[in-house]
Amino acid sequence: MKSSTKDKAEGKMHQVKGKVKEAGGKAVGNNDLEAEGKGENLGGKAQEQVGDIKKVGEK
Repeated sequence: MKSSTKDKAEGKMHQVKGKVKEAGGKAVGNNDLEAEGKGENLGGKAQEQVGDIKKVGEK
């Protein structure tokens, strides 16, 4: 698997995990879990962008 594809896949995974944590935090009123989910979601978006940049560089 190419590095860019791996970064994009891992980024998507982190986004999904972040959204789940964020929703769970909202549901139970846990602000820390909600914030952790938002952070993981943003980190996943950043990692996905890194994958996009690497893909452009591979061409």
